[in-house]
Amino acid sequence: MVHPDMSKWGQSPSDLRTLSLTAAHPRSRERFLSLYMIASEQTNATRWAHEIGRTIDTVLKWVHDYNAGGVAAVAYRRSGGRPPFLAKNRLPKSPKPSRKRSPSSMSCLATVGA
Repeated sequence: MVHPDMSKWGQSPSDLRTLSLTAAHPRSRERFLSLYMIASEQTNATRWAHEIGRTIDTVLKWVHDYNAGGVAAVAYRRSGGRPPFLAKNRLPKSPKPSRKRSPSSMSCLATVGA
């Protein structure tokens, strides 16, 4: 069976559990929770993958990535694709200037024809 190699990274199952509760992104929290559940022997990768609706290959990849690169290798990083609709770093565009005539310019037209 495949297990997270926590001794290589100086971590314990409780460290992984803490990361699963405090990580910034939901995908990172899911990955750390998976590592915690497998490391604490509450379940194995196959059962856990079935329980969370992921493929066994995905969960095993998280374990292998953790074993190879530690926490940084498992933490979620946006890898491309369409940007979020209202990202925090994008401000809404200001509205286009109106092409309607102001009431004062329309009154000039009314006096010209009189």
